[in-house]
Amino acid sequence: MRAYEELVAEAEEADVTGWGFEWLDGRATEERPPWGYGRALSERLGSVASALDIDTGGGEVVAEAAALPARMVVTEGWAPNADRARALLGSRGVEVVATDGGPLPFPERSFELVTSRHPVRPDWDEIHRVLVPGGHYFAQHVGPASAFELIEFFLGPVPEARRARHPDHEAAAAERAGLVVETLRTARCRMEFHDIGAVVWTLRKCPWWVPDFSVAAYDTALRDLDEQLRGGQPFVAHSTRHLVDARR
Repeated sequence: MRAYEELVAEAEEADVTGWGFEWLDGRATEERPPWGYGRALSERLGSVASALDIDTGGGEVVAEAAALPARMVVTEGWAPNADRARALLGSRGVEVVATDGGPLPFPERSFELVTSRHPVRPDWDEIHRVLVPGGHYFAQHVGPASAFELIEFFLGPVPEARRARHPDHEAAAAERAGLVVETLRTARCRMEFHDIGAVVWTLRKCPWWVPDFSVAAYDTALRDLDEQLRGGQPFVAHSTRHLVDARR
C-alpha cells in the first residue's frame, strides 16, 4: 500500500462533484439495496409524460434511464453539481433548475412523477403540491444512523442524530401532507473501506457526515485508522436506505 501522505494528498485533490462514486473502485465497497432503484426508476420514467427529479446531484441517476418523459426536469442546490447535470443531461432535453432549499419553483399539479435518490430533506407538502392527482413520488432515501460507524469514529457518539430520517416518521409526514404511502421498504447494507484515501475522499464527498472535517483537524484519528487498514482489516460501516412509493 502506498504511503499515508500520498493516499491522503490524492484524495484531497480528487473531484467530488456529482453523485458518481467510481473513484472508490477497488478502494471501498457498498452493498446495494435489493430493490434496484436505478432499474425501477428507469421503468417509471419511461411510462410517464412528465417527471421531476429532486436533488439530482450531477444527474447521474436520471442519465441511466433508457427513455425519458417528454418533459423531464431536475433540481439541484449545489452549483457545481447543477453545472455537471446540465452537461450530462442537456443533450437529452432535460431542464436543470437551480434551487435554494425553498418551495419548488413549479405550479401546482405539474408532474405525473416526482423522484429522488437520497434527497437532502423531503418537503412533503411541496411534493404533494406539484404532483397531479394520482401521480406518484418514487424515491430512495437515506435511513437512520447511515454510516454512523464511520461518523462516530471521528465525532464520538451522536445519539440525537442517530434518530433522524426514520422511515416510519417520514411515512407519517407524507401521509399528513396528503399522500398515500403504498410502499415502504428498508435495507441495511455493508460498507468496507480498504485504504485511508477512500475515507478522506468519502468525507469530502459527504461533508455533512463530519461537518468540520479536514485532514489537519483529524490527523491523529486518520493515522490510527490508516494503521488498522494497513494491517489488512477493512473499516466496516453500514448504510441504511428506504424505498418510498407514495401517491397523491
